[in-house]
Amino acid sequence: MDQFEKLYDEHENVKVRFTGFTTENARYDFGVVYSSLFFGKPLVVCMQTGRSTLLEPKDLDDVEHLQHVFRISDEGQANELVEFFSEILPSVPFTTQYE
Repeated sequence: MDQFEKLYDEHENVKVRFTGFTTENARYDFGVVYSSLFFGKPLVVCMQTGRSTLLEPKDLDDVEHLQHVFRISDEGQANELVEFFSEILPSVPFTTQYE
């Protein structure tokens, strides 16, 4: 480990939400990790594929990003995720984390 410069090594008790739901066309299972790290953006993990991303409400304006991250080809399905995430993602002001 001498060859690596440690950037951070934090321990934190976090709130985790596991939620599953269906739409007319798909089933979704997500884990949402609410943390004070990463500028307060929750870590969203698709439990079916293991794909994950950090999300905040303004990220939901970019539907193509959600399609890419979660590999969703249908824009309608991505818009359903936008609706879901807009209800569960907290509004977090930008904070300086790495000072």
